[in-house]
Amino acid sequence: MKLLHYTYRKLSLLLLLLMAAWGVLFYYAIIDEVMDETDDTLENYSEILINNALMDPSVLETEGTLMSFYKFRPISEEEAEDYDEKYYDSTVYIESEDEDEPVRVLKTVFRMPDGQYYELELMISILERDDMVEAILWYLGALFLLFLICTSIGTRLILQSVFRPLQRLLDWLQQIQPGKELPVLDNPTKIREFQQLGEAAVDMGNRSYKAYEEQKQFIENASHELQTPLAIVRGKVELLAENESMTEQQLKELDEIYATLGRAVRLNKSLLLLSRIENGQYTETEDVSVDEVLDELLPDLMDIYEGKKIHLVRIKGEEPFVIRCNLSLTQILVSNLVKNSLVHNHAGGELYIETTSSSLIIKNSGEHPLDGEKLFRRFYRSIDGKKDSTGLGLAIARSIAISASLSLTYKWQEGMHLFLLVKESEKKS
Repeated sequence: MKLLHYTYRKLSLLLLLLMAAWGVLFYYAIIDEVMDETDDTLENYSEILINNALMDPSVLETEGTLMSFYKFRPISEEEAEDYDEKYYDSTVYIESEDEDEPVRVLKTVFRMPDGQYYELELMISILERDDMVEAILWYLGALFLLFLICTSIGTRLILQSVFRPLQRLLDWLQQIQPGKELPVLDNPTKIREFQQLGEAAVDMGNRSYKAYEEQKQFIENASHELQTPLAIVRGKVELLAENESMTEQQLKELDEIYATLGRAVRLNKSLLLLSRIENGQYTETEDVSVDEVLDELLPDLMDIYEGKKIHLVRIKGEEPFVIRCNLSLTQILVSNLVKNSLVHNHAGGELYIETTSSSLIIKNSGEHPLDGEKLFRRFYRSIDGKKDSTGLGLAIARSIAISASLSLTYKWQEGMHLFLLVKESEKKS
């Protein structure tokens, strides 16, 4: 979720809660104000009626109209002394409408000049609470909707303006590529935090570029410097092996040293290759047919491992599997996968290779499943791993696959090791 949408959603939720709380407070405030005004009206009207009754006792025999009904009732002095004036809500049956209507009632007491006490019951028709609640809710809903639309548009425009420098910074970060100089960051802003963020991003980018260049240079220099002494040592071992005075035991030990040096040379080359792949130094790419690469490599590889009597099953799809990758890296990728399936296959085993328009499937016979999480790590060797293996073949294959937007996975299926190479776009779909 985008930061803009997340912030907008949180603000809208806050506004909703505030409007709901305000609506409740507004409702009770209106009800309280209406009741106060009604009670004031009742009090004023009762004073008028009492004054009229004091001036003209015949008023005591009258009753009010429907909208302001009143009546007088004589009471005793004892009842008058304990009488408390009170306001309350009640209902009155309206015969013409055949329903009860809400009224506000005032009951008070007063004394006539002749000493007789009277109770005055005064009623005023009021608006039904349900009608009032419905009206208030309707107007509040309309007000909230209008307010939300206005604030949403305003908030969105403001947030877009506020977060525009951040969006420019994100676009700039996406333009950064390993091994290439940083593009110029044109991101004017008056917001101090965004200024500091931009400065920190540029500083970090420059340091990363410098570290990348230094690392690349170091790896190339280290690899080059190691190649020469390794070649010299191998040459001296070969010269020692040609010495006729060497015993059989010494020759055996020299052979082991020579094999170890050979693994060191291969390891040095593999590490250099892996570093260059991960640093994105193979920038030249083209459309490469994996089927054609297989057709070139398979005869030679099968000849090398002819002694294992492995049965090859090759299935081609209607359309070739074409990927966008460096040609040399594609050859290394396919070669490593096929060699891995040959080396770790048992004598007389099966090798199944299938290509479709979007995938490469390689299966080989096996004794037990492997750890799919560790399999592609550097220097990982299975239980039956070969002694002369560098442990980098599948790590290199995975790095090449990632650089070419491919997915390389492993699983154990029906007693066979299965490696699946598929385009990331096809995997997502």
